[in-house]
Amino acid sequence: MKYWGGYLTAAVFGAITWVLMQFGERFSQLVDMVYPYVIRTMEAYLAEWSGGVDFLLWQLLAVALAVVILASLVVVLAMKKNLVTWAGWVLAALSLVYMLHTALWGLNYYAGDLAEDMRLEVAQYTLEELTEATEYYRDKANSLSLDVPRDSEGNVEYPDFDTLANMAGEGFQTLTYSYSYPVFAGSTYPVKELGWADMYTSMGITGFTFGLTGEAAVNPQIPDVSLPFTICHEMAHRMCIASERDANFTGFLACSVHSDVTFRYSAYFMAYRYCYNALASVNTQAAAAAAARVSNGVGDALRYDLNAYNSFYSQKKSASATKIADTVNDTYLKASGEVSGVASYGQVCDLLVNWHIQTVVLPSLTVEESPFDPYDENQVDLSGIVNARGN
Repeated sequence: MKYWGGYLTAAVFGAITWVLMQFGERFSQLVDMVYPYVIRTMEAYLAEWSGGVDFLLWQLLAVALAVVILASLVVVLAMKKNLVTWAGWVLAALSLVYMLHTALWGLNYYAGDLAEDMRLEVAQYTLEELTEATEYYRDKANSLSLDVPRDSEGNVEYPDFDTLANMAGEGFQTLTYSYSYPVFAGSTYPVKELGWADMYTSMGITGFTFGLTGEAAVNPQIPDVSLPFTICHEMAHRMCIASERDANFTGFLACSVHSDVTFRYSAYFMAYRYCYNALASVNTQAAAAAAARVSNGVGDALRYDLNAYNSFYSQKKSASATKIADTVNDTYLKASGEVSGVASYGQVCDLLVNWHIQTVVLPSLTVEESPFDPYDENQVDLSGIVNARGN
């Protein structure tokens, strides 16, 4: 029995995690009504607490845990202890961390969709509607690309990381108080720089949020044009918006209402990329023709930034490291309740197209009615009325 104590402990933690997930899935409405609001308050306190230091506490704890595990392995080997027992207690420690993560943040995956909180109707859309939305985001990005500051070579020249991190909260404040979306009333404490950036860049990882310390972190090496969007994406996670689709949409919304042009450009630049990629992925001749037509309308400045963005990742990303990272992330997301796994990132296109339909297209079709005038012959039959105007 003494050899299996660690495995039994890990099994207990695993069982508790499983029960929590089953509860979240079965009682998702109850979770949606209570859990995110409680955790959001906790995250605000944790963010302020962990914000007392510039480095990421969770990375320090991860290193400490790795050192403890490695040191204990050395001791086990030196003293010729049972490796099976050692492995069991390592598994128990990792199971404890995952259980705490699930209890104190992970159940947000079972809360309602962001679209429900915003009363955004998400429906199937046609190829024509996808094309129109892509053109809309392209045109906005084209226009804003001419307003952002650039260096002599044409590269966007954004403020430094800390400045952008401190500015990002404005978009969420606007969404909360000007647009009356309480779902965005969470911590706007500045995100931190993601340590070990070279490693994460090689894996294609742009950011990471760890609920147990309330730290939202962004890779400082990613292209400037996408930095404000990614900062807002990770802040959304800290606000208990767990779904990658919803966090991407939040990143777009928070940046699109920002007073600073660098944030607005980042919003429409990324929105265009997501919608164009979705359009280009449709395997029909009509879709291919539409994608070509949309691409031909890209302005010189926007095209320069798109090429620079693609070039950065083609040069910096490692195919093998990215494959491993995507596999791990896909497994984690699916285990946590995100059925689509890493594919959920691109599903933001569904929200972007429906948002375009409901906030841009439909209002433009509304016919403003003239006020009722009892003397207007176009509204009232005045024939036979003695005192009618003109009689």
